[in-house]
Amino acid sequence: MTQTLARHAPDTLDVAIGASIRLRRRQAGLSQEVLAEKCGVSFQQVQKYENGANRVSFSRLVQIAHALGLRVSELVGDIDEAAGLSPAEATILTDLGVSGATDLLRDFASLSPILRGRVRDLVREIAESQQALVAQ
Repeated sequence: MTQTLARHAPDTLDVAIGASIRLRRRQAGLSQEVLAEKCGVSFQQVQKYENGANRVSFSRLVQIAHALGLRVSELVGDIDEAAGLSPAEATILTDLGVSGATDLLRDFASLSPILRGRVRDLVREIAESQQALVAQ
């Protein structure tokens, strides 16, 4: 009898916690290797945590938070609601973990309201053009 393991998408809470770890690690200026060393795991394990592929145990979450100079509550923020995050909220948190996203957001926030509107419209047009090219 052959058994196969069903592959399921990571839970939205696992993805959100991973994205929060990635975001806070980058804000602290730490590489995955340095965070891994501080927590006694491999950098591949940190990658899996950040991607939501592996769940972070509570004891590891405490280690990660302390390695980042944070309290656990600062790391998980609003994620700790019993109902969890909606898919849209998890997507936003995950998007903030994309390389350069926080830098872009910081620069965007420094623009005048008129320029922010123009930049938003430009980025939306570029994204729609890219989606149209991919669909062809």
